[in-house]
Amino acid sequence: MRAVRRYLDAQQGMLLRKVIYYLLLSLFVVSALREMGFSLGALLGAAGVFTVAIGFASQTSASNLISGIFLIGERSFQIGDFIKVEDTAGEVLSIDLLSVKLRTLDNLHVRIPNETMIKSEVTNLTKFPIRRVDLKVGVAYKEDIGKVRRVLLSVADKNPLCLEEPKPRFYFLGFGDSSLDLQFSVWVKKENFLDLRTSMHEEIKAAFDREGIEIPFPHLSIYTGSVTEPMPIAIINKKKMTEMVEDEQTLPQGGENTL
Repeated sequence: MRAVRRYLDAQQGMLLRKVIYYLLLSLFVVSALREMGFSLGALLGAAGVFTVAIGFASQTSASNLISGIFLIGERSFQIGDFIKVEDTAGEVLSIDLLSVKLRTLDNLHVRIPNETMIKSEVTNLTKFPIRRVDLKVGVAYKEDIGKVRRVLLSVADKNPLCLEEPKPRFYFLGFGDSSLDLQFSVWVKKENFLDLRTSMHEEIKAAFDREGIEIPFPHLSIYTGSVTEPMPIAIINKKKMTEMVEDEQTLPQGGENTL
């Protein structure tokens, strides 16, 4: 019994006690009815009819109840964990027989039926003591990749929330439409995940500005004639545009003779 108590937490132990209680209560009622002279066959027949009627009326509840028992035994998450179920993420408040209650980051109370929990992909974001933060960065094609790597490693080295082990990793993801696509990954204790992600974004932007590393915005190059020679495009102000329109209006019309 002590081994069972160590295996189960308080919430799961309470649910297990409820299940055992109702099973014992059912056995007690059946025994009492037999002592009162009721036929066991009649009781089983009545119980069968009653069970079928209840089953049709509460198929969803029964499915949630069975799913809840599987959740208790599987122990993929527990109260206090931060999990993600499809598009919903939040802290686990309770694991009940019919549903799991979550509190989201914006302080909403979400109830997810146990059947949905069993059928969906559930990600436990706080199962392990550390997490990896993946930072996607794009730099201009003219930038030196080696310099960018050194700057990012320096930012991570100066951030007190970044773990030294596992070491930060730098990845060159590929050639984007407007930038060289990079990924910089660092490790952090799970409770500092959001703080580190925010501070790293701020510090990377400041370091790039300080080192003159360009973070490009999406742009489009237009070519005409030769693919190696871009079509020249001039940017003119409103005054210049007015002068061009006036000059065009004063030009002689084609086919007319001027003196």
